[in-house]
Amino acid sequence: MIEWQKVSQNLSLELGRNPHLTSLTKILSLSYDGLPHYLKPCILYFGLYPEDYPINQERLTHKWIAEGFVKYDERRTPEQVAEEYLSELIHRSLVQVSNVTSEGKVNTCQVHDSLRQVIIRKMKDLSFCHCVHEDGESIAVGKARRLSITTSPANVLKSTNNSHFRAIHVFEKGGSLDDFMGKLCSQSRILKVLDIQDTSLNRIPKNLGNLFHLRYISLSNTKVQTLPKSIGELQNLETLDLRGTLVHEIPCEINKLTKLRRLVAFRRNYEVKYSILGFTTGVVMEKGIKNMTSLQNICYVEVDHGGVDLIEEMKMLKQLRKLGLRCIKREHGNALSAAIVEMQHLESLNLTAIAEDEIIDLNFVSSPPKLQKLHLKARLEKLPDWIPKLECLVKIRLGFSRLKDDPLQSLKNLPNLLKLTLWDKSYDGEVLHFQNEGFQKLKQLILGHLNRVNSILIEKGALLSLENLKMERIPQLKEVPSSIKLLDKLKVIDLVDMPDEFVKRIDPDKGHDHWIIKHVPLVLIHQSFGPKYYDYDIRTINSSSKES
Repeated sequence: MIEWQKVSQNLSLELGRNPHLTSLTKILSLSYDGLPHYLKPCILYFGLYPEDYPINQERLTHKWIAEGFVKYDERRTPEQVAEEYLSELIHRSLVQVSNVTSEGKVNTCQVHDSLRQVIIRKMKDLSFCHCVHEDGESIAVGKARRLSITTSPANVLKSTNNSHFRAIHVFEKGGSLDDFMGKLCSQSRILKVLDIQDTSLNRIPKNLGNLFHLRYISLSNTKVQTLPKSIGELQNLETLDLRGTLVHEIPCEINKLTKLRRLVAFRRNYEVKYSILGFTTGVVMEKGIKNMTSLQNICYVEVDHGGVDLIEEMKMLKQLRKLGLRCIKREHGNALSAAIVEMQHLESLNLTAIAEDEIIDLNFVSSPPKLQKLHLKARLEKLPDWIPKLECLVKIRLGFSRLKDDPLQSLKNLPNLLKLTLWDKSYDGEVLHFQNEGFQKLKQLILGHLNRVNSILIEKGALLSLENLKMERIPQLKEVPSSIKLLDKLKVIDLVDMPDEFVKRIDPDKGHDHWIIKHVPLVLIHQSFGPKYYDYDIRTINSSSKES
């Protein structure tokens, strides 16, 4: 590691002194040769992406897994090892973190532009990947087993023999890819990774099953509406990403995919009227899901279609880390509880009822011991007793719960909670009370659409780590909680469609309560002006200038 620190320091100096490619290549050769063998293909993979492209951590690491770069054992999942690889590259100062999640995990990352150019040169020397950047650029038949296209893909792919590629990545739309997909499914028998996210693809050929070695396919944000039955022949498939597509029904043949680890399928439409189901539409599945015992992540399944039988089969999905279910009915409660008890590795749970008045019984026999994220949108008779026992929980969101008792009393001692959201009629009471020493690690608090809340009390010693506070459409809250003044780590207050009286009180010129929020560096005031979800006027108040 000491040698690597020297390399990293020298790299920065050399980039400043000598920008020529030959010098950079010399430095990269030194640093690349010194890398552990398992990290070499991982750092080269950054060269596949366009310049300044925000590289999603999950998308990247799952491609590493599909390519066979990640070596794992029984103690750790491939996903865990891949994240360790990325952390090591970050620690070695080769990869920069662009954005983090609310839990502090890497969301997007990239490499420095100058280093990226050197990686591309190294990639070419090693025949790691062929990159096409301009229209009309020819693809030489060589040893490169990966293809990255950052220009209009339709013509490039139409004139290319794709049979020798193991991975194809497309980063531009530029014409329909339907003909290309037909050709690909006929020619490419060794393809492992196919990423055509955000492209103009309308349909998938019936012979998709010819791509027998395919491990990763992303159709995200394409116009694909259906999947062919031949998808059941992709016996090596590990990741199927259908986010943002028009696919609603998953063919039953998918239940044959015993190696599938990730099935992510939903779309969002912000033009529809908001309800308990939000703006999100999931997918429906047939019975037989019990056969997919390798599943780590599945969301979002609308279980009103498969019903109790489908939910009962989920007891066999003992490796699940992330589960998202929608359209849950009251009669599903017992089967759902029994299934989740079997999911001892569960880290993220997202459950949504089919209607606002549908009471869901979620009193599980025991709490999922590793649960980190919990999102419940359902009417609850009371807050389940197992929730305050979730010692690993870092994020919780409640919606439409209609709780009569203040949930803060049950949640205040969660030792690792970083983000709390009470939203959409989650609480029917009038007072939210943050008691002394409660929520010691909480960094983000979101309160919204709480129609009866008229007072928020914050005792001294509560919310000591809070950095971000958002309040949206709390119509009865007319006074600013004075104890906000005590929250000295608060960086941002975001107010959305709050009552006029509330907003006037914090006006920097005439507001009697401006002193309460004066220490906060940034205060945002959003006021909606149209029918659409995102129609807002925004103004800011901060400590350095009165108003802008």
